[in-house]
Amino acid sequence: MPAPILHTPRLTLRGHTLADLTALCALLGTERARYMGGAIPHLEAWRWMASEMAMWDLMGHGAWGIETREGVFLGQVGICQPPHFPEREIGWTLLDTAEGKGYAFEAATAALHWAWAQGFDTLVSYVDPANTRSRALAERLGAVHDPAAALPGGDTPTDCLVFRHSPDSDGSPEAYA
Repeated sequence: MPAPILHTPRLTLRGHTLADLTALCALLGTERARYMGGAIPHLEAWRWMASEMAMWDLMGHGAWGIETREGVFLGQVGICQPPHFPEREIGWTLLDTAEGKGYAFEAATAALHWAWAQGFDTLVSYVDPANTRSRALAERLGAVHDPAAALPGGDTPTDCLVFRHSPDSDGSPEAYA
């Protein structure tokens, strides 16, 4: 299944293109990826991003490229569950030029709206405790810290906090219309 195209007032969420992968792999190779395991070698980052695209066909959910309505690529938001994740996660990453403008909130809200319309009853966000910006965004989206939730394979509570999203805390899909 191809990634569905979602629209918000300022953004389009759509399936990734090769140009997105190039930009995201470049981002993941820098210090900006410190909360996602550190700078990731280009080939590993490319495989990671390609697998998130393939999840659409394999699992019915995956990653979207985020772009402005004018077509400027900003980053990614995704609902993914690689093998080491015990639950489906909603996650986000933006290019440094896109931060601080509300794009991650807008894109994640659209992805949550889509998830609730698909019948998902919960999603989590796995957040590095030092990543104050992602923690704040998860909370702004209505997620609550869930210390009882299972962690991704290899993580400890020192490495990872789990924030739980649900239609009750994030609002019904109509709240995003």
